Amino acid sequence: MLTALAVLGGFGLDLLLADPAWMPHPVVWMGRAITWLEKVLRRLFPDSPAGQRAAGRVLAAVLPLGTFALAAGVCAVARRVHPALGFGVQLVWCWQALALRGLADESGKVYDQLAREDLPAARRAVSRIVGRDTQRLSAEGVAKAAVETVAENFSDGVAAPLFYLLIGGAPLGLAYKAINTMDSMVGYKNERYLHFGRAAARLDDAANYIPARLAALLWIAAAALGGFDAKNAWRIWRRDRRCHASPNSAQTESACAGALGVQLAGPAWYFGEYYDKPTIGDPDRPVTPGDILRADRMLYLAGLLALGLGLAARMGGLLLWELL
Repeated sequence: MLTALAVLGGFGLDLLLADPAWMPHPVVWMGRAITWLEKVLRRLFPDSPAGQRAAGRVLAAVLPLGTFALAAGVCAVARRVHPALGFGVQLVWCWQALALRGLADESGKVYDQLAREDLPAARRAVSRIVGRDTQRLSAEGVAKAAVETVAENFSDGVAAPLFYLLIGGAPLGLAYKAINTMDSMVGYKNERYLHFGRAAARLDDAANYIPARLAALLWIAAAALGGFDAKNAWRIWRRDRRCHASPNSAQTESACAGALGVQLAGPAWYFGEYYDKPTIGDPDRPVTPGDILRADRMLYLAGLLALGLGLAARMGGLLLWELL
């Protein structure tokens, strides 16, 4: 019961306060740990494809397991000091594991700059939430990038953290964030990380496999609740959910493209290199700045659905366990 309350409270704090800049965030410490471990492991293992793959496997094991152990230990000590302190630690970490309000706020800043017709500022704003190069993007390209990241990050910023928080509380939720952070830092198929980052990327794919598919179904349901084209969201999801190198990234993107009746993804530049990625959805109309706000509306609806259904599933599971 306390875990469910901590998740509910953390979700509420995320909606109210997002991610205050003054507050120390565990993801920042995870990033520093990844940077330090990478330097150490690259020195310890041979500078060969096999050696770097081995080093990457060590990183992929040490970071999430270490995060889980540390978080579980802190929670246990806090509970021994006082139950209220233990609950407070869980509550704060549940809050910090979620990124719904922050994602909506950052995408809203992109919309604001596009509405002012300030393309350079819009490019700078969208560069904060996407991994691609943004200096070449047109106004439509900026809007498309923002919509894509709202849809894709609903999965790994909201649905997946909730999934793991409701199963294993803050320790498991933070372990998931460690996996996701690790993938975002080293899970690239470029010269530097092709071998070193392989284990991290595969672990992230595995950790997101179930949550990404649940997230897509939640997005389709949110489309129906929000008055968008849920039937087309289902159709495009069924058709285009595999149109990505990652087994998970196109899941929510395809549902969003169908709900809005637009085409997302396609070719893009990353770190100065051109990638000819497949498109997702049908080009029934251009992507407009207003689509950012529409995507944000579905983001909030899908997040509330995820919370409500997740809490119901957890409480139902606990009740069934008691009856058995």
